[in-house]
Amino acid sequence: MKVEGWLFTVIAVFLIPVTVVYWYASEDPTGTTALILTFGLCFLIAFYLLYTARRITPRPEDDPAANIEDAAGDLGFFSPYSWWPLAVAAACAVMFLGIVFGWWLFILALPFVALTVMGFVFEYYRGEHEH
Repeated sequence: MKVEGWLFTVIAVFLIPVTVVYWYASEDPTGTTALILTFGLCFLIAFYLLYTARRITPRPEDDPAANIEDAAGDLGFFSPYSWWPLAVAAACAVMFLGIVFGWWLFILALPFVALTVMGFVFEYYRGEHEH
């Protein structure tokens, strides 16, 4: 986590002169505010990552004396045969198109978004792959 923390610190430090130059060159309050908020967000993330990195045991990526086999093992469970992400994406696409074309389409798509998200979340509670 130290590498990620220092990466966000470098980005935050980089944004300070960029914000000053942008404000001086454009005098645009909206873009300047966005750059200031971006600096604040990068600083917040950097502080959290560096603060947390000192209080937990280092990951194999952070330990210079670690071996390659220290990082071996499961990285997580990824559903190999799930069609629910495609259904969620399609329902969300229709819902977001409702914002563009009319609120009636947005309201019509809301139940489909809720249904597909529930199907995605509870996929392994029923059927062939039940746990």
